[in-house]
Amino acid sequence: MRIALLTYRGNMYCGGQGIYAANLAREWKRAGHDVHVIAGPPLPELEADIPLHVIPNANVFGVEHPEWARRKNPMTLFNPLSLWELGVSRFGVFPEMQTFGFRLLNRWRGLQNQHHFDVVFDNQCLSWGLLGIRATGVPVISVIHHPLHIDREADFAVDPTLKKKIKRTLYFPLFMQQMVAPRLDKIVTVSEASRSEIERYFGIPEKEITVVYNGTDSEIFRPISGVEKETDLLFVGRTEDRKKGVGTLLEAMALLPEHVTLKIVDGRIPDDGLVMRFLKRHRIDHRVKLVRRMLELDELVEQYSTARAAVIPSFFEGFGFPASEAMSCGLPVIANAAGALPEVVGVDGTTGRLVPPKNAQAMATAILDVLGPPGRAERMGAAARQRIEHVFQWRDAAAGLVDVFEDTLRAAHRRPRAA
Repeated sequence: MRIALLTYRGNMYCGGQGIYAANLAREWKRAGHDVHVIAGPPLPELEADIPLHVIPNANVFGVEHPEWARRKNPMTLFNPLSLWELGVSRFGVFPEMQTFGFRLLNRWRGLQNQHHFDVVFDNQCLSWGLLGIRATGVPVISVIHHPLHIDREADFAVDPTLKKKIKRTLYFPLFMQQMVAPRLDKIVTVSEASRSEIERYFGIPEKEITVVYNGTDSEIFRPISGVEKETDLLFVGRTEDRKKGVGTLLEAMALLPEHVTLKIVDGRIPDDGLVMRFLKRHRIDHRVKLVRRMLELDELVEQYSTARAAVIPSFFEGFGFPASEAMSCGLPVIANAAGALPEVVGVDGTTGRLVPPKNAQAMATAILDVLGPPGRAERMGAAARQRIEHVFQWRDAAAGLVDVFEDTLRAAHRRPRAA
């Protein structure tokens, strides 16, 4: 099958969507499919034999004009989409999803004439341009990891002022996505929790949405023997993302005995951000180590290996890569029973603990339950590794999506071409 995989930002450091695209492309290629990745910057890191088609952008969001002018050739600004990106970004609009779709549509006929794709698989861009591509006769299928409405509501909960609501409403392209998603050939998602939220926010009936779980690369994320356990707990994620619930974790740390330690891995911890405020408020900075740089994969695996357990205090996860990656490294997970985390972690008390969301006392109690009795963390960690090996593998995710593609092609009365 000939697959066009679209991702408006492809690098893994942009979040789970970059991880998703790179791993699926690899597995489809290994299975004999002809997969091409069409991506905007920052670009994905792909295996050498996977074609990459770059859709450039003006890359102006969040950049003040003088800085942008110094580091870019100003002449690249003088085209309609770049001017529009620069203009709307000054008002807090994030335009890359829209402009990625329009730029791709402008190049689509040439790409399709050359490569004859059977299906287009969109990695939650949901741009207007997809409707134009679908009009050319190629089925368009999109994955929605979770509705961006959830991110907006998490921001509203922290700062409910009118100014904040206007700013975040402008930022998220919710109207576009709500209009595009129901008009595509198929929507898939990565968990039952996300399927329910997609019905709630997009109005697409759950029975029309197919769940295909993400995988985890258990060859990379693996237990490493002989590494000293230098911390009790590990948190990996964006601390300024309010959905990640790091405030609840730090409140739980304040309730725990002095000997319990935590390491936070986030390359973008601001000096005046949530973490620094909580450390100062609760006076626990001597028990919390910060890793404030972007890590390569092998470094991240090493960080998992230095901890006894991982903590995922998120209020919502469409899937939860930090949970599955920690489990794959042989760590038990203490997680909120929120979003897809119960689906990933499994039965409470087997691979870790599930606790009520936003409850620091419950989290502290669960942490002591995992860390306390000798050998319990190790037994749970071994069960966690086994669960990942048997349930969440990228080859299974890739095969499940191909089944969806074939069903969609049959519904459209088309047959896939040989790769």
